[in-house]
Amino acid sequence: MRYFSAAVWLVNGFWCKLLGQVPRHEAIAARILGIDAALPIRLFGLAEMVMALWILSRFTPRLNVWTPAAVILTMNALEVTLAPDLLLFGRANALLACLFVGLLLAASRPVTLPRPKSTV
Repeated sequence: MRYFSAAVWLVNGFWCKLLGQVPRHEAIAARILGIDAALPIRLFGLAEMVMALWILSRFTPRLNVWTPAAVILTMNALEVTLAPDLLLFGRANALLACLFVGLLLAASRPVTLPRPKSTV
């Protein structure tokens, strides 16, 4: 799951925002920020690429899961509220974001195996 999460951040940061291959991202940022978003969207792209590297690093594992989760939920709340018509799946994007966050949080929980029963 860590690699998938990092890939999502990397693709969105590099391809969609830094290279500007998905103009909808810049339009959403412009609507939310109320300014020309050419520079801010590139900065967001760089931040998302750093997020991908951080996730892959496993540095501060709990913060490493909760920070992206908080960013995803905050970002989607703003987008669904201020720019729903620009989203790929409209307001359903929020549901997809919640599912993704749920997967991230579920995958980050330690796996505990049942202890074998004593035969003494």
